[in-house]
Amino acid sequence: MTCKELPGAGLGPTPDNMNKCLHTELSSHEGTRSEFNPSKTVIKLGIDVHQEFYVVVCQEGGSNPKPAQRFKKEAFLSWAAQLKQKSGGEIHAVYEACGFGFGLQRQLSALGMECHVVCPQKLDECNKRVKTDGLDAKALCLKLDRYVEGNAEALAVVRVPTPEEEQLRAIHRQREQLVKTRKRLEAQGRSLIVNHGIEPVQRWWKPRAFAALAVPEWMKELLANSQPILVGLEEKIHALTVQLQAAASPGQPRGLGLMTSVVIDREIGNWHRFVNRRQVGSYTGLCSGEYSSGQTRRQTCVTKHGNPRLRAALVELAWRRTLWPIESSARPVPQPCKPSSRPWARWKRGCAAWINRSKPSPTEAWTLRPKRWWNQCPAWVQPLPPKSWLTFPAHSCTLAAIAKWPPVFRPSWATTRGSRKVASGKDKPK
Repeated sequence: MTCKELPGAGLGPTPDNMNKCLHTELSSHEGTRSEFNPSKTVIKLGIDVHQEFYVVVCQEGGSNPKPAQRFKKEAFLSWAAQLKQKSGGEIHAVYEACGFGFGLQRQLSALGMECHVVCPQKLDECNKRVKTDGLDAKALCLKLDRYVEGNAEALAVVRVPTPEEEQLRAIHRQREQLVKTRKRLEAQGRSLIVNHGIEPVQRWWKPRAFAALAVPEWMKELLANSQPILVGLEEKIHALTVQLQAAASPGQPRGLGLMTSVVIDREIGNWHRFVNRRQVGSYTGLCSGEYSSGQTRRQTCVTKHGNPRLRAALVELAWRRTLWPIESSARPVPQPCKPSSRPWARWKRGCAAWINRSKPSPTEAWTLRPKRWWNQCPAWVQPLPPKSWLTFPAHSCTLAAIAKWPPVFRPSWATTRGSRKVASGKDKPK
């Protein structure tokens, strides 16, 4: 019963009709406004998505939600199109993000509806321990009603990516899945080897390592079932890695790898989606958690609420920066030595200090030339050296050959027991 049906409704409010108006079935302020200001009704749809069917709860205006209805996929789209044509007003729909993608959202948006995709959440707020498809659709519909009324915190809306963004990020996600599959098969083979008391071999599935694998014949037959699969997975992973690294934009910041750059860009999609830096931190899930009550305040670890792939890429980037520092911060600028009455000694100390700071990797140490080190030295340690020391061939840069260099060019890490006599000899530069 509404106020229009009550006696004396047109004569102004009275105590009788005011009390009876309070018992009308209006669930929101929108219903009250539409009651006294007739206009097109706003329709809300709560959808519980399944692979074969949809369970839908409809709410017209501010009235109570209607009973749940079950539709096939094709039947639901035709029913929604007819509903949009008959009502002529706004229609809002909502469903939880799931493994069925954003196809339904795009189809409803093409029909002229406002469809929202929200984060999955526990819809049994009262903890009644009763869960059905109809109750879930009704809970979503009621949350959508509050969201349409202006309560932005009623729903945790998910940004719907474009089809092009989904295609781009599917590449590195497939590579991640292939890497996990390769690790799982490799661990299964290594577990078989260890369970029978045999020393495990790292990357046992490599063709050369598998041929020299010292295991019984029956075990090798079992390992041969997964060894070709692992080799094929490695080839696919390498091909996807090259493809992703080639897609990275040039001029990356120092310390940011090509693969990490591509993963971050494609997982975020559009950088203009963020309004402030708090939204960036919330999306990565790297914000500190908090558990406070009364006078107690405790901050916990990161919330891990957001995109897990983006968070993993950022954590790897931070560890890479910690374990392998950037060259500019790993090599401090050398300071001039103290004045000395022996110029050649000052030259030797300064050059040796610079060479020891720029110690090469073990694989690079055998191919470096003295001229390369010399060009890296600052100007204050570069008097004119003999030209003969700048023309060493690359193949002569072995440990024994480096030990025969003058002490000025010989780094401290290249000194061995057999070459200490040479290093401490009286071969001062002239």
